[in-house]
Amino acid sequence: MVKQINWQQILIQCKNNIQKQIAPLLKTLNQPQPNLGIGAGGDPIKQIDLAAEEAIVKTLKEHKISFTLISEESGEKKYGETPNENFVTADPIDGTTNIDRGIPFYATSIAVSTKPILNTIHTALVTDLPHDITYIAQKGKGAYRNYQKIAPSENTSLEKAVIGMDLNTYRVKEIAPKLSSIIQKTNHIRHLGANALELCYVADGTIDAFLDIRGKLRATDTAAAWLIIQEAGAKITTPEGKPLNIKLDPKQKVTFIASANPKIHKLILNFLRREKE
Repeated sequence: MVKQINWQQILIQCKNNIQKQIAPLLKTLNQPQPNLGIGAGGDPIKQIDLAAEEAIVKTLKEHKISFTLISEESGEKKYGETPNENFVTADPIDGTTNIDRGIPFYATSIAVSTKPILNTIHTALVTDLPHDITYIAQKGKGAYRNYQKIAPSENTSLEKAVIGMDLNTYRVKEIAPKLSSIIQKTNHIRHLGANALELCYVADGTIDAFLDIRGKLRATDTAAAWLIIQEAGAKITTPEGKPLNIKLDPKQKVTFIASANPKIHKLILNFLRREKE
């Protein structure tokens, strides 16, 4: 008999345990931090990231769940007797730089799938840790923000839209021109520094779109938010308008356009095509 797992409840418990684990570390961020090397995703490992990851692993072990962890910090690790039954893709702390600088915008991102492939994700959670706001989705059951069902914006005007863009790259001279027409068309460009959370802002109608065409963002950053966007009824595709179906791996890079509705999505894709031509 296959064990039934209440993934929504378990992911919320993971989030609660992360908040407990990192609380003492938040008070000591202005002190010298240990050098823990480079994580699987290519970024320096911070003590607070490892503490958050350990909280996830400990919670799943307490429930005697076999799983393969796909994490930005530790890479791929297998736990239990049948680790290929469940794949848990996590960015334990998204927005570490914000934490370091005291900017209250960072998140935990966890997605559960049957295979290490994006389109097999069935349960996902993204939590705005400093404000205790949790987005959660299960395949076919909608998306929720603190247990209230969410829906994206109905705005179809680029002039009125609030659009997030991540231009944080040494390739900015190459990337920015591809987005120049969209930047000129809209009056409200934002980037807040935790991409998983900004994608959830598309899902709940806070912003109208979020674009990242750098080829720098990892699958671990976007996996959970991908399902939340889908279940909320928003759109997320490649910059060419194709389905976003990638391998779940800490080194896997991703580019995407996430939009509140099909009309504004089409407008953005058209602007990108024109710039390319």
